[in-house]
Amino acid sequence: MDIQDIKNRFGIIGNSPLLNRAIDVARQVSPTDISVLITGESGSGKEVFSQIIHQLSARKHGPFIAVNCGAIPEGTIDSELFGHEKGSFTGAHEARKGYFEVVNGGTIFLDEVGELPVGTQARLLRVLETGEYIRVGSSKVQKTNVRVVAATNVDIYDAVQKGKFREDLYYRLNTVPLRIPALRDRKEDIHLLFRKFVADFTDKYRSPNVQLTEDAQQLLANYPWPGNVRQLKNIAEQIAVLEKERLIDARILGQYLPTDNRSTLPVHVSAGAKDDFSERDLLYKVLFDMKKDMVELKKLVIGIIENGVNSRIVEDHSPYINQLYREVDSPAPEQLAPPSTLTIHHPQGGKSEDFHFHTQEAEEVEEESLSLVEKESDLIKKALKKHKGKRKSAAQELGISERTLYRKIKDLNLN
Repeated sequence: MDIQDIKNRFGIIGNSPLLNRAIDVARQVSPTDISVLITGESGSGKEVFSQIIHQLSARKHGPFIAVNCGAIPEGTIDSELFGHEKGSFTGAHEARKGYFEVVNGGTIFLDEVGELPVGTQARLLRVLETGEYIRVGSSKVQKTNVRVVAATNVDIYDAVQKGKFREDLYYRLNTVPLRIPALRDRKEDIHLLFRKFVADFTDKYRSPNVQLTEDAQQLLANYPWPGNVRQLKNIAEQIAVLEKERLIDARILGQYLPTDNRSTLPVHVSAGAKDDFSERDLLYKVLFDMKKDMVELKKLVIGIIENGVNSRIVEDHSPYINQLYREVDSPAPEQLAPPSTLTIHHPQGGKSEDFHFHTQEAEEVEEESLSLVEKESDLIKKALKKHKGKRKSAAQELGISERTLYRKIKDLNLN
């Protein structure tokens, strides 16, 4: 059977050299019994190639089963693959055959094999090398004659380097590597696939056919397709069902293509990391408050110079003016109190004006401490006072966890 016959039989569309090479490798390895490791991104069609290998082999009349290793809980995967005896664990009310026993004489396709627990990997290696396995809860060795075709969308060799996948199992599975190209590496096939999917869906839903303009075809070819053929099929179905306009240009097509392909998977953060982040956040808040004060002072001075002055502005900002006097004008602020009168000289030669504002006693005019510990302690005190000692409310005000607040109260002796 040549490559085109295989395409027709299994519904494979495309003429990419990378796709033809993958089909040719699958055709050559099918008559043998050696293990095959199929690699490729999610949605690229790895299960189709496992079907090719099985249907073109001498086992084609035997059973075929596809197992998603990543979808089976770690506690039950040994039972699913190798079976168990009655009473071997809680809930094992009767003996059960595993996949390797059921598929004896056929082919088992282990999808996402990189998700297998290390203990299960050892059991699988024994099956591949000797054809022997033991049911969970049993001591009797059983034999099976099963061909294993494995697939993964992760870098197995990288997992081997990190100790997450057995090296001996990797080389045992990877007797013949079969790489399925990503859709973005088959640009010449994308429009063909789209037309096939659209034709199928318009016939299914009895809607008018859909056509793409030149700019839409260009957009289709240049899109990265992170979900590969599965994503393209999904987009084709959406357009066939939802779009009233049957001549699709790039603007319309772009509405169906996601623009942000970053992963949105949840990220695990340890409790310690959360507490550290909250502490850092609190310190940043202190620094930002200090910066805000300086910005206010600069705005006040610039406003006076550019727009003149009025008594209300100076009176309202007298604390900032005092601080500015201490930090800029006074040669020894720790020894001198600021004057009660500020003289403002107009830049345009106008009459100078004196303004009076509130002052502090000399002993109170000391350089402000820049200690982060003191600032942090002061903020916690203010928050507790504001919320009348309610620590949960104070923690929310400070932007930290209640647990972190309890620890800081203890560390800073604020009881």
